[in-house]
Amino acid sequence: MHAIRLHAFGPAENLTYEQIEDPLPGPGQVRIAVAAAGVHLLDTALRGGMRGPYPAVIELPTVPGREVAGTVESLGAGADPGWLGKRVVAHLGMAPGGYAELAVTDTARLHEIPAGLDEAEAVAMIGTGRTTMGILQFTDGLGPADIVLVPAAAGGIGTLLVQYAKNAGAVVIGLAGGPAKTTRVAENGADLAVDYTLPDWPVQVRDHLRDHHGGRGATIVFDSVGGEAGRAAVDLLAKGGKHLVFGWSGSGLHDGAPLTFTDEELAERGITSESVLGPVMLQKAGGDMRVLEERSLAEAASGRLRPAVQRFPLAEAARAHRALETRGTVGKVVLEP
Repeated sequence: MHAIRLHAFGPAENLTYEQIEDPLPGPGQVRIAVAAAGVHLLDTALRGGMRGPYPAVIELPTVPGREVAGTVESLGAGADPGWLGKRVVAHLGMAPGGYAELAVTDTARLHEIPAGLDEAEAVAMIGTGRTTMGILQFTDGLGPADIVLVPAAAGGIGTLLVQYAKNAGAVVIGLAGGPAKTTRVAENGADLAVDYTLPDWPVQVRDHLRDHHGGRGATIVFDSVGGEAGRAAVDLLAKGGKHLVFGWSGSGLHDGAPLTFTDEELAERGITSESVLGPVMLQKAGGDMRVLEERSLAEAASGRLRPAVQRFPLAEAARAHRALETRGTVGKVVLEP
């Protein structure tokens, strides 16, 4: 099969398109003919040698990628034969291997792809959608009383957060970089789409809130950006507002840090700030990420959520990584063999 391999940590050019041996499914596993493989911003950091959430630096050479969708084409010993020939999607967990024409995983990780979703959309929902559902656990329910601020609103998670909040009746303000992305955010349903590369963007938001919502502040900031933009977004929170942190791309994923506040700052502002990734998200889901995966796929199957997907050929994984690192993408990045 053809796959993307990483032999040495470093720039995107270190991702090479090669022919390697087909993987064999072990006991209780299936082999998937991959139609779509998800690319995550974390993949770019791991490619550079960052350990990330994993217990050790990845052993090289490796085939990156942890989200795949396709058709089950062979079974390992003891695997349920009912999976053979089904369209499936899976998050591979700690085991890489997604950037390839074939991938193996345990049957316990499989979900059948709902009718009406293609494989790339299913990949978006098993990864990005799962995380979105996890973040939303911390909102205590969105509704018409909420004013939601979404930095990076043209990204994969941002797109879904905008849709979910609008479906719940909230006022949604989406931030994105450049006119092309703000146009996409507006088309996605945001009440206001603002270019946060412009220095006066907080003024635009305050003017909108004054003119249309009685000058109320935001009730929730969904922050995956951090840095100056994240802090400016938090400054738009009303008393009692929530700052939910799930990334810090604005301060540099490789060497940045999430936006944090002292207890004194939070008390003075009358707001809360909480990191919602990792163990705390898993705990909130009752220790089972499949709950979030099932919820995500159900939202897409119903049409309530529509993932934005940007597709690249598998052979151009390096280009996909560069585009993701330079914020040249819209929605979930997916590789297609």
